[in-house]
Amino acid sequence: MIVREIQPQDNTQVTAVIRSVFDELGICKIGTAYEDPALDKMFETYDRERAIYYVVADEKRIHGGGGIAQLDNYSGNVCELQKMYFAPEARGKGLGHAMMELCLDKASAFGFDACYLETMPYMDAAQKLYKKFGFEYIDSPMGNTGHYSCPVWMLKTL
Repeated sequence: MIVREIQPQDNTQVTAVIRSVFDELGICKIGTAYEDPALDKMFETYDRERAIYYVVADEKRIHGGGGIAQLDNYSGNVCELQKMYFAPEARGKGLGHAMMELCLDKASAFGFDACYLETMPYMDAAQKLYKKFGFEYIDSPMGNTGHYSCPVWMLKTL
């Protein structure tokens, strides 16, 4: 498996992987990334300044992804780690670690001051990874992502 930037033809598979992870883990669909309009057009969503989305892929299909972009509805110089999900076969192989490095390096290169994320309380493995990369819990959400069902907020100064 390799990590590369998203391409237009990846949209359908990326959407399917993300939604399948929600189904597998029983993640609430309302007020989360599951119902984002951007989910059906990921390449187009990240095809702009200071935004990037990476996919984990082999020759046949997409197995996950993650990206960064300016935090929605926030006036500060903060990006958000967005839509980082992996299918079961991609987990436990160091791909999450590689994705975090890529995204945070790119966030720094884009000149962001901090990186924000939202997650679910029972996503322990993800939170362990975020903490390893220096994310700290914060008491309230930043910006307005529309993900009102995600009650765990974390921030990392870049």
